[in-house]
Amino acid sequence: MDKELIIVLKALSDENRIKIFRILKEQGERCACDLLEDLNIVQSTLSHHMKILVDSGLVDAKKSGKWMNYTISKDLCSKTRTSILELFDGTCTK
Repeated sequence: MDKELIIVLKALSDENRIKIFRILKEQGERCACDLLEDLNIVQSTLSHHMKILVDSGLVDAKKSGKWMNYTISKDLCSKTRTSILELFDGTCTK
């Protein structure tokens, strides 16, 4: 999981990708067109960020007409959460 965790952390190392992840977490499946409005960025910038998130495995994509719909990958998120908790286990206590 270490290599997978590194890829995920790199994917989340950008402010816009964190915003995208939070939107998907709070609102569920979203169309690229909706994400564009929420983030006030251009389509090419969104495509760049979504490619990184999808390639990392954090986000799943499916085509719907001319747009893509995105959702959080529950399986990888669960593994990542477990890995992060294990990484910090016992080191962050008061």
